[in-house]
Amino acid sequence: MKYRKLGRTDISVSEICLGTMTWGTQNTEIEAHEQMDHSVEKGVNFFDTAELYPTTPVSAETQGLTEDYIGSWLQKTGMRKDIVLATKVAGPGRSYIRNGDGADAKNIRLAIEASLKRLRTDYVDLYQIHWPSRGHFHFRQAWHYDPFKQDHAKAVANITEILETMGALVREGKVRAFGLSNETTWGTQKYLTLAEQLGLPRVATIQNEYNLLYRHHDLDLAELSHHEGVGLLAYSPLAGGILSGKYIDGAKPEGSRGAINGDLGGRLQPLQEAPTKAYLDIAARHGLDPAAMALAFCLHRRFMASVIIGATTMKQLDTDLSSVNLKLSHDVLVEIEAVHRQYPMPI
Repeated sequence: MKYRKLGRTDISVSEICLGTMTWGTQNTEIEAHEQMDHSVEKGVNFFDTAELYPTTPVSAETQGLTEDYIGSWLQKTGMRKDIVLATKVAGPGRSYIRNGDGADAKNIRLAIEASLKRLRTDYVDLYQIHWPSRGHFHFRQAWHYDPFKQDHAKAVANITEILETMGALVREGKVRAFGLSNETTWGTQKYLTLAEQLGLPRVATIQNEYNLLYRHHDLDLAELSHHEGVGLLAYSPLAGGILSGKYIDGAKPEGSRGAINGDLGGRLQPLQEAPTKAYLDIAARHGLDPAAMALAFCLHRRFMASVIIGATTMKQLDTDLSSVNLKLSHDVLVEIEAVHRQYPMPI
């Protein structure tokens, strides 16, 4: 396992981050503890969660259970100082989370206190805005995205308020570093610019979707990552499990996210079938596990801070963790780029 810095901070994290969003619906507390135990044994020191979790599906009844499971594990093991712990404050739209108001000074304060209580800790290492209040194109919203409806003054005021609140939380010792999620290039740069102007915490990371079927970060966000030192925390590196091959030809295995959530948040639709089969063919020709190949591709992107894996079984977890030892050959990479050129954004 290799370790990398979170942005320009001194926080060192494993190149694999243990994702947790199935804990509380698809996984029990005992299973969550087993995953954490095993991942730590393999060198993982980085866990990512959110006040919203679990998903598959999200609900008012289960909201917060994932943080609670992590908290009980931290209390049981006494390993808090050994783990880099990341969580998120929800954006607007979930009525059962503070009336769906989203991230502002009041709601960030309420959210962090609730998260700290569930996590059984007095600080988090990385605190992230789960999605912006002004609107964005993530979660398959690219086809309806309209930034011209945004109020510029209101957007800048909200970013400033968030930065000021994060600054206070850092001074109080409740947060070590600040990150974004489901953000745009403009939004990230505005946070960076205002933070520099006002002497407030700098964005360390951006947690956005990245996988063989969705490579938006290769473009302007890669340039920002390079010049500004903001590393990517890649979520859904297997496109919700599609790149493992489990959903080929309309299959929806019992207990899978596809069986529970239907279309995997818009990913599971006909356009992904051809490129997915092409990537599976590459893996087969070169004797590679397709999931491990997809993760290894992400791990070696130059803007990557850490790749967030998610597993519901220990077998899946072992496959995911094995990707750190897989170096893709030149031939594999050339074939991957040929498929990407033919199918640049199929989900």
